[in-house]
Amino acid sequence: MLQTEAWRPRVTRIPERAISPLVPDPFERLFLEEYPKVVAIAYRVLADRSAAEDVAQDVFLKFHRRVSLGDERAAGWLHAAAVHSALNVIRGERRRTQRETAHALDPAQPPLANPERLAVEAEDRREVQRALSRLPQRTAALLMLRYSGLSYAEVATALGMKVGNVGTLLRRAEEALRKEVNRATPE
Repeated sequence: MLQTEAWRPRVTRIPERAISPLVPDPFERLFLEEYPKVVAIAYRVLADRSAAEDVAQDVFLKFHRRVSLGDERAAGWLHAAAVHSALNVIRGERRRTQRETAHALDPAQPPLANPERLAVEAEDRREVQRALSRLPQRTAALLMLRYSGLSYAEVATALGMKVGNVGTLLRRAEEALRKEVNRATPE
């Protein structure tokens, strides 16, 4: 079964008081404050540190081009964009894998043997990623934001909903994910 500890983020935040006086540029200050959290969110979706950092860089680049820096919802926009961009990476990889598999499979070759524990863990991660990609985007985003360490208030800001609705919607999203994982897992 799935291990819930794998979904606990390790975010190292830089205290705002340590950043503000040293960095006069507001965008750079926002970047220093939010980059670790954006990477952690993307990492929870992708389970790949370098891919998560790539997603975070893309998110900040899009933010810099499109969003007003004075917007108080900047952090929420960054968090939601991190989830959506990471989910798009998964979907793109899935399509690429399907194309490659369709053209490169040789049924005569036996699969390579891997250590059992690593294989089970990798399959669990892939199954959760596949189940997340099958969920509605808003549901997957809600799960990823919450399990990336964001508070209910931060999740509500990122998704544009009331804080009081986050708990109910989160419970429903968890149940939907559980059903997706169980539906796809052979007994």
